[in-house]
Amino acid sequence: MKIGIVGLPNVGKSTLFKALTRKQIDIANYPFCTIQPNSGIVKVPDERLAALAKTNTSEQIIPASIEFVDIAGLVKGAHTGEGLGNQFLSHIREVDAIAHVVRVFRDTNIIHVAGDVDPLGDIETIHLELIFADLATLEKKLVALKAQLKAGQDKIIIQHIDIVERIKKTLEEGHLANTLTLSEEEKKTVKELNLLTTKPFIFIFNTNESGVIDSDIHKNLIRIIEQYPSVLVCGKLEAETADLSPEELVELDMTRTGLDALIKTAYTTLSLITYFTSGPKETRAWTIKKGTKAPQAAGVIHTDFEKGFIRAEIISWKDLVTIGGEIAVKEKGLIRLEGKEYIMQDGDVAVFRFA
Repeated sequence: MKIGIVGLPNVGKSTLFKALTRKQIDIANYPFCTIQPNSGIVKVPDERLAALAKTNTSEQIIPASIEFVDIAGLVKGAHTGEGLGNQFLSHIREVDAIAHVVRVFRDTNIIHVAGDVDPLGDIETIHLELIFADLATLEKKLVALKAQLKAGQDKIIIQHIDIVERIKKTLEEGHLANTLTLSEEEKKTVKELNLLTTKPFIFIFNTNESGVIDSDIHKNLIRIIEQYPSVLVCGKLEAETADLSPEELVELDMTRTGLDALIKTAYTTLSLITYFTSGPKETRAWTIKKGTKAPQAAGVIHTDFEKGFIRAEIISWKDLVTIGGEIAVKEKGLIRLEGKEYIMQDGDVAVFRFA
């Protein structure tokens, strides 16, 4: 799964990205330092992995992961060519969700493109640029759809035109497309458009070292915090400690809880859950959507597992760890045999049988 990181220049996007991925990328106190998209794979923190690995004396642990994509900062008027323009937005059209970094710290040594720290104004600027980018996409799509209309009126094309025009109207009114109520069938049509404003949003409020937002700023952000998944992170502090070992962090009485919260929030926002496979060779986390049935979950490991699916042997990770291994769990009758209609649960430990 991919998360695209957006924001104005100098809000801490690249600093945060470095902290997330431990990648050494260009970071400087001037706009548009990031001129090519950076991407990095981030491990999803999950304390259950270590517990399972210890129980089964696994040789290695393989966590779940999310890919983060960082693009150049957007400025007001990007759609008309200001700054580097919307050319970089194409790099995040394929992502599954958008993380919007908003600066809520004051620092006279770090310039703000608008002159002063104004989180609500920054959010509006980015939203408008994403809206303008999507409007351009919809205009092109409408031209193409209308060109496909035949004299006899193609019903499916007409339905597509109706959906596109409804989204276009929503955007023109200043609302994101993800606020529009669509049927499941309409969502499939919209998904093909890869619109930026239909994606789930996460707000990352980049704070100072205190880790809090000043009261005068916070009161203006209450609506955003209540409406969207949000996390507070001090990008500067997280970046400075990103390369420290767990032991060094303990000595400094510091943890990377801000980044852990961000990664977990991203995972939750995408409606993802984790199931495990665990044995002497490895303990591994597998990512699936909520509501995934056992055969499709098996297919994440290998397509043959889904095609030849017979049954799944399911153990709760907590039972496995608490009772002390598969043999003990089996003796207590806590291994469940599940068929093709079983919906996987977060924390399931699975063994799939297939033909």
